[in-house]
Amino acid sequence: MRQVTFTGRAVGALVLGAFVTFAALFISAGPAAADFRLCNNTASRVGIAVGYKDADGWTTEGWWNLPARTCETVLKGNLVARYYYVYAIDYDRGGEWMGQAYMCTRDKEFTIRGIGDCLARGYDRSGFFEVDTGEQRAWTVQLTESSEQPSQKPPPVSAAPAVGATPAAATKAPAGSQTQ
Repeated sequence: MRQVTFTGRAVGALVLGAFVTFAALFISAGPAAADFRLCNNTASRVGIAVGYKDADGWTTEGWWNLPARTCETVLKGNLVARYYYVYAIDYDRGGEWMGQAYMCTRDKEFTIRGIGDCLARGYDRSGFFEVDTGEQRAWTVQLTESSEQPSQKPPPVSAAPAVGATPAAATKAPAGSQTQ
């Protein structure tokens, strides 16, 4: 049997290393982040705009550019509303994820207060799809191609998702068509 002896300096380094590891584990074990995230589950690059209503009224923000098969937190912190609205564009293949809630956007990075008179104010008018977070603290939206839709049934309407749950995926419509 081999005996190993540590010098005082080596023992101090081991203790410090163990403390740093413990501290990192303790800090990372804090409460889960409460954010609004979007995942691009396609093979294309996607541009995303988000709309929501807070205490000051309606706001639309964009663009977040998500590479293929990645997720990004677009709004950090606890959600301020039950309903959020998303509009996304497939940069590589064309098409968009859209809906019937019209809000203001523009070609460049933006934060726009208010959703009325978009064209008169020099903005574009885009159709966003609604995301009902069920008043959860955090939510993730999955953007997929229509051929990538999961074959599972959505949960019953009365079932509330767990904190941080992911809703049914939003499906991209071919260029020029509308969904939701």
